[in-house]
Amino acid sequence: MAVNYHNIIKIEPGKRGGKPCILGMRITVYDVLSYLASGMTYEEILDDFPYLTPEDILACINYIQFC
Repeated sequence: MAVNYHNIIKIEPGKRGGKPCILGMRITVYDVLSYLASGMTYEEILDDFPYLTPEDILACINYIQFC
């Protein structure tokens, strides 16, 4: 499933050192990808971070693929 990351991932100077974050949050693309790389499933991430959506996770994956 393709998700347009342009509407979800933003870089804001002064927020998390200018790293790309999920809009309105302080969680970075790197954070989400690290959780996935450590073996966490989408469901586990969503349980631990209920403010995230499946689209947020997919946007992080798409961001890293296309940037």
